[in-house]
Parts: sequence; structure tokens; C-alpha cells
Amino acid sequence: MAQGQPQLFSPLTLRSVTLRNRVGMSPMCQYSCQDGFATDWHLVHLGSRAVGGAGLIIVEATAVEPRGRISPGDLGLWDDRHVEPLARITRFIVQQGAVAAIQLGHAGRKASTKRPWEGGGPLQPDDPQGWQTVAPSAVPFAPDYPVPHELTPDEIRGVVRSFGEAARRAKDAGFQIVEIHAAHGYLIHQFLSPVSNRRTDQYGGSFENRIRFLLEIVDEVRRVWPDRLPLFVRISATDWLEKESWDLDQSVELAKVLKDRGVDLIDVSSGGTDPTAAVPAEPGYQVPFAQRIRKEAGIATAAVGLITQPEQAEEILAQGKADLILLGRELLRDPYWPLRAAQRLGAPLPYWPVQYHRGVSRELLGK
Repeated sequence: MAQGQPQLFSPLTLRSVTLRNRVGMSPMCQYSCQDGFATDWHLVHLGSRAVGGAGLIIVEATAVEPRGRISPGDLGLWDDRHVEPLARITRFIVQQGAVAAIQLGHAGRKASTKRPWEGGGPLQPDDPQGWQTVAPSAVPFAPDYPVPHELTPDEIRGVVRSFGEAARRAKDAGFQIVEIHAAHGYLIHQFLSPVSNRRTDQYGGSFENRIRFLLEIVDEVRRVWPDRLPLFVRISATDWLEKESWDLDQSVELAKVLKDRGVDLIDVSSGGTDPTAAVPAEPGYQVPFAQRIRKEAGIATAAVGLITQPEQAEEILAQGKADLILLGRELLRDPYWPLRAAQRLGAPLPYWPVQYHRGVSRELLGK
């Protein structure tokens, strides 16, 4: 039994937004859309985690243009018609006392793939469901992937505008936080990493040039995203490669720049740019990245990656390794993980759903 209120169940304030606790739901693709529209599946999937006590619900990677989808079943926000189905979801999340966020992304050369339960892997160019992918350079993700189209500077500026337009729609849909997806080998990460970025113009070569695309997106999003609302960026802290690649030192320097551009939190993940990378996945394996970025860049961070136990999450926060815990697969397995964690850590919570009060002690209800 923890003494006093555990850090995991203390509030976190970023700009004008306060999370009721430090447990968030990571964005996880559901591959369950038609033409980018959210469905009843998303309402129940996301809403149940808000009911389950999470302080933050981040909607899955949402494509800013059709060719930015990972699969034909991905969520989208490239059309004003996408707003209302998402607004229905944000209204429910907020009614449960959680904060609604959305991750905006573009898959780049990793787009146009089959859904996982259809075998995954790339859709071939002659497949009627597939499309031409784009990237900073004409370098395929893997040998069985098609060669992507190398974006021209004008096309890059078009993608930047698409991020801003999607952020405007996110505001209209009632989201309180936007996260820019610059991780996992998708388009922005493809610009960051010299593994996938072979350009010789202003978007390639030096560190300053490789981060330019992301900075232009941040500036465009901040232009339309209210100053009172937080902006997150998810990065891969390392490519997990020995050859010249994206690494933690560059991630720290990037975080410093992003802080000065109006970013409030770095969501620290890793990998995804090279399918041959050896990732030493074990409980908390990415936490040291969040810890170093938090300390050296002076910016709030979220820790992710095989965090499953309440005591583990509490230790990360109590030792100042991160400011927020984002759960992925663990919340898929147990939508009520936050409520169970509060019981285990002895944290009284005033936001147990009233419909579930039967059988819950007055002490755990904070009464």
C-alpha cells in the first residue's frame, strides 16, 4: 500500500489542460475504417478506456491525406466530413472525465499495406486497394516494398499544409491535444533518419536539414492550434542501428529545438525505420530515453514500451524518469487497468464510474 497519493494518480497540467492522472492510452491503429471515417468500433474501443479511468486517450495514427494511410482501413482527417464521427467520440471521452487527444501522421514509404489480419506487408502496385507511396528519397522500406516517389519541395510544402488542415479539423472535433507522429519509420521519421533520407537539398544531409520538415509541420500546426492547448510530438529516440542513423544524441538536440517551437511533451518511443534492426525489447526498455530527453532538453516526456505493472509505472514517475505513462497493449488486454492500478496502489479515486460503484469500498471512492 503506497503512502499518500501515488504519483501515477496525481494530476498533470500542460498549458490549460489538466489530466486527472498520469495514465494515458497510446495511439494504436485499429484498421477498422472505410475511407478514413471513425465508426462505432472506435467509440466503444476508445470510450471504454476513458470509462476505465485513463486520464488521457490518444486516438490512433490519423492520416492527413489518403496516401498517408498505413492501410486502406486507417483513420483519416483529410476531409471536413471526418470531423463529426470523431466529435461524437471526443464528447463521450470528455463526459467520462478524460482528455481526448489525436495523433496526426503520414506513413510515407510504409503506406499502402494490408491490414495485419490480412497478412500485413505491402499492397502491390497493381492491387486495386493500393496506391503510390511517397518518401524523402526513392528508397523502399524493405526489398519486397515498392520504390516510393521522392517528394519534390512543392509536394513537401503540400504535406505540411495537410498537417495544418488536419489540426484545424481536430480542433473542430473537440480534441484538446494534438500529437504529431514523427516516429516508427513513418514519413517524418524518414526525413529525420539518414537511413531513409538521401536528399541533397535543404531537406537532407545535415541534422538541421533533416529536421526541417518536422519543424515546418510544428510551425504550421501551431499556427492553427490554439496557444492554450498542448502539442505533443512522438519520436523514435533511436533507429537501433550501428551504421549512420538516427540516435539518442540527435533526439535530445531535436527535443531542445521542439521545446522552443511550442511543443509541450515528447512521447518517446524507438525503432521502425529498418526492419532488420535488433530491438532489445524488455520491460521498460525505452524509459531511459525518456529520462535523458527530460533531463537534458528540459521538456516533459511520456514513457512507453512494455510497461505493465502499477508499481513499475509508479517507480518511473517517482524517480523523475518521465511525466506521463502511456500504455498500449496492456490497455488492450485490460481497459480498466487504471482502476485496478489505483486499487493496488491504494489510491482513492473520486472518478470511479457511478454505474460501477456497487462493490467498491468508500475508501477507494475517496469518500
